[in-house]
Amino acid sequence: MSEAAAPDPRVWNSGGEPAPADTAEPVALTALQLLRHLDSGPRALTDTEAERRLARHGQNVLPAARPVSWYRRVLHSLRDPFTAVLLCLGLVSVVVAAWGTGSVILSLVAVSCLLRSSGEHRADRAMAALRESVVTTATVLRRPDHDGPVTGPREVPAAELVPGDIVRLGPGDLVPADIRLLRASGLRVHEAALTGESAPVAKYPLDAPDGTDLGPFARPHVCFMGSSVAYGSATGVVVATGARTRLAAAHRTTGRRRDSAFDQAVHGISWTLIRFMLITPPLVLMAGATLHGRGLETLPFAVAVAVGLTPEMLPVVVTTVLARGAARLARTHKVIVKRLPALHDLGAVDVLCLDKTGTLTQDRPVVARAVDAEGRDDPAVLRWAGVNAWWTLQLAELPTPDALDEAILDATGEEEPLGWDGVAALPYDPVRRLATAVVRGPGRLGTHTLVAKGAVENVLERCALDDAERERLLAMAAREADTGARLLAVALAERPGRRRAYTPADERGLDFHGFVVLRDALAPTAAEALGSLAEHGVAVRILTGDHPGTAAHTCRELGLAPGRVLTATDIDRLDDDALAEAARSTTVFARCAPEHKARIVGALRAGGHVTGFLGDGANDVPALLAADVGICPKGAVDVVRETADVVLAEKDLAAVDHAITAGRFSGAGIATYLRITLSSNLGNVIAMLAAALLLPFLPMLPAQVLVQNLCFDAAQLAFAFDRPASGALRRPARLRPRVFLRSLTGFGLLNATADVATFAVLFLTTGSSDDAQDVFHAGWFTENLLTQALVMIVLSGIRSAASGRAGSPVRCAAGALAAIGVLLPLSPLGPMLAMSPLPPLFYLLLAAVLAVYTVALRVEKLRFDRRHASHHCE
Repeated sequence: MSEAAAPDPRVWNSGGEPAPADTAEPVALTALQLLRHLDSGPRALTDTEAERRLARHGQNVLPAARPVSWYRRVLHSLRDPFTAVLLCLGLVSVVVAAWGTGSVILSLVAVSCLLRSSGEHRADRAMAALRESVVTTATVLRRPDHDGPVTGPREVPAAELVPGDIVRLGPGDLVPADIRLLRASGLRVHEAALTGESAPVAKYPLDAPDGTDLGPFARPHVCFMGSSVAYGSATGVVVATGARTRLAAAHRTTGRRRDSAFDQAVHGISWTLIRFMLITPPLVLMAGATLHGRGLETLPFAVAVAVGLTPEMLPVVVTTVLARGAARLARTHKVIVKRLPALHDLGAVDVLCLDKTGTLTQDRPVVARAVDAEGRDDPAVLRWAGVNAWWTLQLAELPTPDALDEAILDATGEEEPLGWDGVAALPYDPVRRLATAVVRGPGRLGTHTLVAKGAVENVLERCALDDAERERLLAMAAREADTGARLLAVALAERPGRRRAYTPADERGLDFHGFVVLRDALAPTAAEALGSLAEHGVAVRILTGDHPGTAAHTCRELGLAPGRVLTATDIDRLDDDALAEAARSTTVFARCAPEHKARIVGALRAGGHVTGFLGDGANDVPALLAADVGICPKGAVDVVRETADVVLAEKDLAAVDHAITAGRFSGAGIATYLRITLSSNLGNVIAMLAAALLLPFLPMLPAQVLVQNLCFDAAQLAFAFDRPASGALRRPARLRPRVFLRSLTGFGLLNATADVATFAVLFLTTGSSDDAQDVFHAGWFTENLLTQALVMIVLSGIRSAASGRAGSPVRCAAGALAAIGVLLPLSPLGPMLAMSPLPPLFYLLLAAVLAVYTVALRVEKLRFDRRHASHHCE
């Protein structure tokens, strides 16, 4: 976790309690001095005093984000560029008395805002349920009054703890606040939620710290809120609660997330179209006034042209597509998408950054092998390690074995240890860094065997070895450790049987027996998920605080080539440009601090990648904010769940792959919709401008434009319910504005060419008849809806009925749109909209125009697909 600047931690209130800005206990006070400052002691606080302090300090909970009101959600949704433009166009339509156009546009704005607000509200409710699912209690000592005795340990809600409370910790307990240890027995604590390190950290009391502050997590006598007890027990005094804890500092360091890839793409496309929209109405007005002497009566048509360029249904379709995808993810894979656009960003991710621990590995070790002093495999070493683990657990009355002992017992089983009789045990402690079991073999009543197991250095220094042999064994262990393994040394000693108790002084003159080599257990779904991600075009980057050898070995076991590993020291030597270049080809970054992870993610984004980051510790917050998509598991600490965009039910890489797949489908649907509607709208607007210059009358009445837009808008809703082809999964579904707009120009010009050809057909078939204007309006109306139906079918990639997509919502909507285009001018509604029936010759010539248009459209789509594949864009 990155450290925020804090005031001098020695500053205390006169009342003996931490100053409000303080986030850690004073590093130089002895335990007795600290208890006096806190006005506490071994007899604990009284209930009355605890209530008083609770009223003063508040509940022991992390600062929570304030709930967002409905009206704020709606106002925030109006910040979308297209939604804002639609709102302005709707208001302009109302001002110029175009009531129908204005009503439709304002209704679309309202629907879009409600859909987005309701989706985010559901995500917030799901997050609240997650927070409630991790409510904990704490074991605390309290007494009823100043003169009464301590009533014994009691369970109270962790939120009711106050500074000065005496709490007890046992295996599996969550540390409920920042605690200074007073007593401890074999205590080891998981701090992965804070530091990202998977191995439990030894904790023990220090009566008089030397005052040297090497950082908060280097203090062995302090346990921090958010960590958990791996094994052992302890008693400590609460020194900080709630907002004063070290974990709460992560909330204060959170910043504003930068615009994601989806935000940048939509803004880029939006502002390009907005510029066209701002230019188009003045051009129409000037052309009408200059060439045809028309004045303000052209204004409604000019507004209709601007509306024609606007994808009115964009907010509705995009929000519906994302909301349906998010709901499907939550229902089928228990993945919560808190911010709807994040689902599209998931589909655009081409680099996924993650830690090794708990994602590629299971956060538990397994025995790889056991070797003797010469490095040869020796099963006897593992059997003796199993005897030590079993009888230490039994005779020392430890509540549970630690992770290393569990791995050894899993590898040996229980049969071998039960063949020995346990005599005594000296459990592990953080100073000796080893554990010893004293056992008696069958038929050896007068002899005891001491079996010692622990850290390599500590065991070897207790063995009867010369310096050269000890150095050789240390070097051998170091070479193994460089590959990412964890080693335990095993040594034996024969002693005459006795009744006197055994002490650490007996752990001398041991005979070295060998090493037990352990490695992290791989996550069962990791290899398959990595393969699936690679097939989908997603590169994986490992950002870990672990040893470089550990990370590289794990990658090789999973079939992921680690290549050259960069460490924090290497990263510090690189500037941002050099880091961006290195990040393109580097798979593993080791010994990373929080700031290194954030820099790497930022460098990848600067290099043009869309990044996702999977993390669960408070130290991951900077990287989560730097990524396009922040992902965390349900079990992550509160600040991470608040920061992340996507929350997984479990920390499982397969779930991330499912989420990316859902994002690909949603992104492909949105991209297809945009390509179709914008190219069609652009072609129509170009044709309208040409017609306004060439024709002595308005090429289409405002009411006709409105009906045409309504029909096309209704048909476009089908994209929200269509499922793109499986080819959408092969590459990231990313919108690149420049490439996208360039391709739209090609499709739009084809559409405009078909419109101009239709003008020629209309002049040939209508001539100078009295109702030429009404026939022209009807002909262009029909051609517009037919070309839009063709665009929907061709550009959406719908195949023949044999492909199984005959029932596609887009195909059905396109058929309905074409039917309306042909039948509406012939129906009784035609005269009401100033449209006359068309001559049969027009339909024959129009069919020829549409046939040529369809061929040209398919050719242009093939060119677009080839460019799209080369640019990896959608």
